[in-house]
Amino acid sequence: MPDLSLESGLLKRGVRFVAGVDEAGRGPLAGPVVAAAVILPPGLTGSEPWLQFLDDSKRLSHAQRERAVDVVHRHALAVGVGMVGPEDIDDMGIGRAALAAMLQAVGQLALEPGHLLLDFIHVRECPYNYDTIVKGDSRSYSIAAASNVAKVTRDRLMVEAEKTYPGYNFARHKGYPTKVHFERLNELGPCPIHRRSFAPVAQARMRFSGGS
Repeated sequence: MPDLSLESGLLKRGVRFVAGVDEAGRGPLAGPVVAAAVILPPGLTGSEPWLQFLDDSKRLSHAQRERAVDVVHRHALAVGVGMVGPEDIDDMGIGRAALAAMLQAVGQLALEPGHLLLDFIHVRECPYNYDTIVKGDSRSYSIAAASNVAKVTRDRLMVEAEKTYPGYNFARHKGYPTKVHFERLNELGPCPIHRRSFAPVAQARMRFSGGS
């Protein structure tokens, strides 16, 4: 379970606001990569009942993630969301795109963070003081909060994408490389929100364009 030890250590060093930052959507073949940044109140003790709803989004069910996001929006001091779309992912590469989405989310915060806790990602340049935390979404409540906001936001976008691009079952698999997604991709070919730099999409595109 996450706790507040990382946040507490920074607050004791004089940091006023700590933002947890995480992303969702590095692995899918379609859709954007979405990131969230969350600043929790600095006076938390860790015993607040609502904190029990926050955990790594991968450990939670859909209903639990929705409840976690509701809790975050009710109790956080600030929440920011950023995203990078498929075309930019193809141009930048998924690693740089994920970091860009994270920094975009930080830029959307209503408060200026003094330090970032990033769920582990390779960082080339960052205008903020930061730490990258391995498995941060299971260690830090701030990162866990961001993990759920990013995941739920992205899932909702992919449910909407199903209405625009019916037949791909985006509402079901959210763009991830599942058996059903591969079947639809091979039957229908790529749609505008597919990431053309990802090998399975590139291969399907070649088949539908008559390439060898």
